[in-house]
Amino acid sequence: MALGAYIPRIEDPGKRRPARTQTTLHTAIENVALLGFGTVGHAVADLLCRSHEPKLRLTHVFNRNVERKRGAWVPDDVQWTENYQEVLKSNADVVVELMGGLEPAHECIRQALQSGKSVVTANKHVIAKYGLELLDLARKNGVHLEYGAAVAGAVPVLAALRYGFTGDRLFRVRGILNGTCNFILSNMEANGTTLAAALAEAQRLGYAESDPSDDVNGLDAACKLAIVARHGLHADLNAFEVPRQSIVDVQSEDFHCARQLGCTIRQISIAELHGETLQAAVGPALISLKSPLALSVDNQNALIVSGENSGDSLLAGRGAGGPATAVAVVSDLLSIAAASSVNGLSAVKRYAKTELNAARYLRVRHRRGDLPGALTSILDRHEIRTQSRVQTLDKNDPVTAFALETCSTAAIEAVVSETAKLDGISQAPLCLPMLCRVRGEAFAPLLNFD
Repeated sequence: MALGAYIPRIEDPGKRRPARTQTTLHTAIENVALLGFGTVGHAVADLLCRSHEPKLRLTHVFNRNVERKRGAWVPDDVQWTENYQEVLKSNADVVVELMGGLEPAHECIRQALQSGKSVVTANKHVIAKYGLELLDLARKNGVHLEYGAAVAGAVPVLAALRYGFTGDRLFRVRGILNGTCNFILSNMEANGTTLAAALAEAQRLGYAESDPSDDVNGLDAACKLAIVARHGLHADLNAFEVPRQSIVDVQSEDFHCARQLGCTIRQISIAELHGETLQAAVGPALISLKSPLALSVDNQNALIVSGENSGDSLLAGRGAGGPATAVAVVSDLLSIAAASSVNGLSAVKRYAKTELNAARYLRVRHRRGDLPGALTSILDRHEIRTQSRVQTLDKNDPVTAFALETCSTAAIEAVVSETAKLDGISQAPLCLPMLCRVRGEAFAPLLNFD
């Protein structure tokens, strides 16, 4: 969401504040400037104004239409402005960027770091695309760049990866990284509602934007996955190239079929190292009802981190909404205040990407009783074995779902294309990965959540 405010470029190095070095880094933060006063910005300001922490004091709020946004509960000495130059010239020690989107957020962060100010941001898009570049700029200018709020809201995922697992070699991260989609899918499961109705409720509660495209199509989660892979796997993952599948085609019938298979459906993000290759994907998938991820409901996030020595560790909690994200932002501010040196990021490596081979769930809505037989013939032609089959009870509009053994993306795409052309198909087939065990048989063994 772009802000219609004045954001000048700093062209004259002579006008920049002198860059701090690690030996002269000032960590006794007092003054905080806030960029953006939407849901999260409002929540951060509320925490800062009510905080008894003497190190943190809100001094500036930058936003468009500041007169409309100005809150009477904000102290009178806080300066409101639509001119970003005033923030750069101010006595603010840290700039908190909460505008969202790539631009002008990226430019604002870059200029703040160049001017000698530390930055805290919740912007997963900017960090996923420009994170390494901005961290290098922060180091050169002797300031901090923190972005714990960019992943999983109040859950300290990046702090755990940065400090808690450094003694191990992590090879896989997988989980739920988008609170909006988790709210939608878990409410569809619990209440039998439509996706549209669940989305409307998420928007009403402030968990989803008016335009939820980045959430439902997986881009938001892909950006978070790239950040997590960077810190946990030391892998350079381009978020915008991660294979993604939207949740928009998931229906209440799919939860009914999944439950018959001992599963449920969640939007899953996964990145896994295999030697010199990296598998990554984001999209709705069937997971076992026994998985801790299946217990993640409403706006919660949950991440399973797998290490060679530590095994599987679960990080879970509230991952969407203003208050939860605000907690992460203020925690980053306090982290900077307590730090004695500029923190960095270990070197990352670019891996060859491979497709995610997995077992598959294939749902077909049809009007002809002999359709399952026709579909079985298609599966046989592509040498895909059927492990299980379930069906809904509606005879007027029957739905048949197949649990298929592990197969390649190319093979299952061919099956879906041929199935869609069969007589009697009343809706495009839905195919989802199955990351679980079904009736004692191992599906996608490298991605087993049981």
